[in-house]
Amino acid sequence: MIAERRVSVNGRVIGDPDCPTRRGDRIEVDGKLVGPREKVYLILNKPRGLVTTASDEKGRDTVYKLLPAQLPWVAPVGRLDRASEGLLLMTNDPEWAARLLAPEAHIEKVYHVRVSAVPDAALLVALCRGVEHSGELLRAKRVDVVRRGKRNAWIEVVLEEGKNRHIRRMFEALGIEVLRLVRVAIGPIALGGLPKGSFRQLTSAEKRRLDQLFS
Repeated sequence: MIAERRVSVNGRVIGDPDCPTRRGDRIEVDGKLVGPREKVYLILNKPRGLVTTASDEKGRDTVYKLLPAQLPWVAPVGRLDRASEGLLLMTNDPEWAARLLAPEAHIEKVYHVRVSAVPDAALLVALCRGVEHSGELLRAKRVDVVRRGKRNAWIEVVLEEGKNRHIRRMFEALGIEVLRLVRVAIGPIALGGLPKGSFRQLTSAEKRRLDQLFS
């Protein structure tokens, strides 16, 4: 459209697609004012096996496989690695996403983790105190045992920070394998009964509760 000289900014026809614009500029296509795109805020239950990117150099399926083509473009708020599953927020509001991800927001993320060990009190203390992996100190804000089996257990892990493969590396440093990792909540927003592979819009009340965390 720009090459066809159909776009104008503040009344001036633009021929350069790299022309910068500022908030508040009047942008028209074919003489019709272009309004701001509707903001979209989604919660998605990511299954294991999908990567959290728009495209993958190895040809693996991405989370966009789960979204209909008619949706506006949205981007993930943070990431879940390919083997992880659970709650993923997606939006076309990058400023909101940046505030949600900012370390100073201290927004808790809750994970249920199945591990190849039956934890004792010393293990739980170590996870909160912090363990070193590849020169980084990795720790949880809180941990609790959800369910014990004979050879493994489900542990609830709460993080305020999200370093690369944080939970997997933390348990790896302790010689424990993560068998399954599910994010079940971000701040006040819980995965609830949303079916795996499905998504829905955040309700206005959910969006408001998230906004209050960094207002």
